[in-house]
Amino acid sequence: MKTTAVVFNNTVLRDGHQSLAATRMTTAQMLPACAQLDSLGFGALETWGGATIDSCLRYLGENPFERLGALKKAAPKTPQMMLLRGQNLVQYTSFPDDVVEAFVAATAARGLDIFRIFDALNDVRNLGTAIRAVKKAGKHAQGTICYTISPVHTVAKFLQLADDIAALGCDSICIKDMAGLIQPETARALVKGIKERTKLPVFLHSHDTAGLAAASYHAATQAGVDGIDTSIAPFANGTGQPDTLRMLAVLEGLERCPSYDRATLIALEKHFEKVYAELGKFTSPANERTDTATLIYQVPGGMLSNFRNQLKEQKMDGQLDAVLAEIPYVRQCLGWIPLVTPTSQIVGTQAMLNVKFGRWKNIAQPTVDVLLGKYGATPGTVDADLLAEVEKKSGQKRSGERQADLLAPRMAKLKGELRAKGFADTDEMAVLHAMFPQELDKLLKPAPAPAAAPAAVATPVAQAATGPSSIPAPAGPGSQYSITLNGRTFGVAVEEIAS
Repeated sequence: MKTTAVVFNNTVLRDGHQSLAATRMTTAQMLPACAQLDSLGFGALETWGGATIDSCLRYLGENPFERLGALKKAAPKTPQMMLLRGQNLVQYTSFPDDVVEAFVAATAARGLDIFRIFDALNDVRNLGTAIRAVKKAGKHAQGTICYTISPVHTVAKFLQLADDIAALGCDSICIKDMAGLIQPETARALVKGIKERTKLPVFLHSHDTAGLAAASYHAATQAGVDGIDTSIAPFANGTGQPDTLRMLAVLEGLERCPSYDRATLIALEKHFEKVYAELGKFTSPANERTDTATLIYQVPGGMLSNFRNQLKEQKMDGQLDAVLAEIPYVRQCLGWIPLVTPTSQIVGTQAMLNVKFGRWKNIAQPTVDVLLGKYGATPGTVDADLLAEVEKKSGQKRSGERQADLLAPRMAKLKGELRAKGFADTDEMAVLHAMFPQELDKLLKPAPAPAAAPAAVATPVAQAATGPSSIPAPAGPGSQYSITLNGRTFGVAVEEIAS
């Protein structure tokens, strides 16, 4: 019987730049690479989810749904995949079931094929609604285990978690090693065990932050893993996924080694080298190297590049080591929660506050919410004294209920709020309004230009995505242009005005 080659999913358009350039790659920088990416025959292109939706709205002035549509059109042959935070969607708090269902339906309608669904605490109660919504939309639901290391996490418990996730009706299972912690023999044991118990396809996602990912991918491939995630240098290795060419070399000689055109991969690397240089403000040599200290503080690769920038903004960049050292202590007090969005940000922020002000002198609201059970059931027991203090100050008791069960439906209200603002009341707009109301307002209602605006350069809209090679001559009525004023781009049309 012929052995099936392991499939590579490619993450360069999502996790690659999230992990190495603070999620700042624009759609215009992605589009020139799409045809070549689409030609390679990857199992999937990860193009959406994670922090990209936030970044589109907050920093890049882009509509994330428009990005998804553009990428689907530019790479129509390869399934496109997203990372979905279960009941949190792509935000940091729980949303009602009707908002989750609308988000999934709207995303599927834009062409998203594979939904990789996880919960930061591995609380399966927060996966069910999204998985059912994906299945209803006729798309692929990939249930996800967030891998971590702690006194309360064992291979046996992860295998039981896989059974629980499979029972929700997902199509496949992903082992999500967000901090690059999984060791080769652990990867081998988990892949083999999950496949034997669930009979579902199994995928492994890792980061090379601690230098283990390539070896663990090799072991997982031998154990029968169906797919692994790779990226393309320079948006690869370090805090990102292993580079695709590198992984082909690592697996060469194995019967299950796949074949992806090396010349095309080299051409793509040349393109992304230019993009990496353009994003130099958001990159760091620290993100490019391996660091075995990751095995202690367990910060995910996708968080590190953003975290370093945030510490700079707080004028604490010289205290990175102290903050990282505080993270395991905070994590233990919060019940050994895995570190993955949003819990990695919650623990990282609280560690920063502990270093800056003293332990627990300033407790962030999300930390309070974790202690009160508002994110779900923690894997371990939270610190009793800290919980008592929080319960006393907040006047609330720790809850054991699924939080979405306590939330009223919101879609009708969200659409009413959009209409009141004069915005379209589509499902796309409603779910963006639910998650990022201020950022959506800014996108849809650009700030007016100042009275004495600097000269603007006008270019045809058709050329705006990639930039013109020369400034065109003025055109007549009916012509469309984009103009940039103070860093913001607007579409305009030339119209004839009667005198």
